[in-house]
Amino acid sequence: MKKVFKTTVLTTLTLAMLAGGAGTALADGKGKGNDKNDDKRSSQSWNNGNGPKFENKGDINIFVGFSDLKGADVEWAVKYIASLSGKNVFQGFEDGTFRPREKVTRIQAIVAAVRNMGLEAQAQQEMNAQLNFKDADKIPDWAVGYVSVALKNDLFIETESSVQPDKPADRLWATMLLVKSTRQYDAEVKANMNATLPFKDAQQIPAGAVGYVKVALDHNLIDGFDDNTFRPNEPVTRAQLAALLDRVSDQLPGEENNVVKGKVTATANNGYTLTISTTSGVKTVALDQSVMVFRNDGHSEQQVAPSGIQVGDTVRIRLVNNVGRVVEAVGTTQNNAFTYSGTVYSFEKNTDGKLTKMNLALNGDTINIRPLDVSANVVFENPNSSVIFANGLKVELSGTGTTVTKIKYIWN
Repeated sequence: MKKVFKTTVLTTLTLAMLAGGAGTALADGKGKGNDKNDDKRSSQSWNNGNGPKFENKGDINIFVGFSDLKGADVEWAVKYIASLSGKNVFQGFEDGTFRPREKVTRIQAIVAAVRNMGLEAQAQQEMNAQLNFKDADKIPDWAVGYVSVALKNDLFIETESSVQPDKPADRLWATMLLVKSTRQYDAEVKANMNATLPFKDAQQIPAGAVGYVKVALDHNLIDGFDDNTFRPNEPVTRAQLAALLDRVSDQLPGEENNVVKGKVTATANNGYTLTISTTSGVKTVALDQSVMVFRNDGHSEQQVAPSGIQVGDTVRIRLVNNVGRVVEAVGTTQNNAFTYSGTVYSFEKNTDGKLTKMNLALNGDTINIRPLDVSANVVFENPNSSVIFANGLKVELSGTGTTVTKIKYIWN
């Protein structure tokens, strides 16, 4: 999510988000808030030249493209949207758009979270459930089952007596919802309720929410802005939610069967067959003919053909019916010289006050974070003695592999 949720691409809420990174539960702006798949789960392919491009795979539409995923502020989310489309969590609108910049309401986020948990069928069976919320009459008929399932799975905060379905979902509320949706961090949340959060605006985060934010940070679901703020009350967009949902997907019970992570040890069939070394052993993964591959070569991320995947790449593969649909690959950079421009996201110093590590937000984009070591002999160019080294500074970094040897300050 653009300068909102977890900032590694993905490094990858990621924000695809949100990615990576998506049948949708989000609004069409026409009152009820239901898109193509809220009223029916169609398996029909819709590709009229102007709309989103899908390929029909039985009961699943495999994402190929939406007409409005253009522009640097949303293109980062394509892999998350593609990944979630394979799970039928996001499918877009009849006019061929995804509307990535559109704000998400609470009811839309709840529906998306329930679908992401794999509880769609249960929600459909509970559409006539009786809800005891104060504003139950304001919950759209098509969403009643989802709210019922969310309630049974403890996705609501204990003190919530209203759903507020049309209220924009803000960053803090969405964070708490999706941490709860993992169904595994309750004890960790309670243990961190008195934690100190690293944000300048941490005082805006209520005491009862601190544990959720800390857990989300610790498990790489979210992060802050490059000015070291969290902005808990800022509304979430569809692109940002896609990124967050995709990150959360990896941590859902049973999801390990739908994601393969590891290092490529061999390729075959022009890259459509990969041998992966994982923590649980060696696996062979077949990629679908319509697979989307996003590869970061250590300098930038590009969409490539499967043949662009190289032995030694670290990969994350989203499976649908045991076939790879979306691949995120990161190449090795041990011997590569680099020059990166961006803003300082965070850094570490040793006891002598010398820089040892830093995270750079490439081009100021906190979705695309580059973790780097800093050489003991690093050279500083064009420093300003009146400004200390701090988060948010614009810099140009040069070095080799993952080690910075020169830091140039940019003052414009």
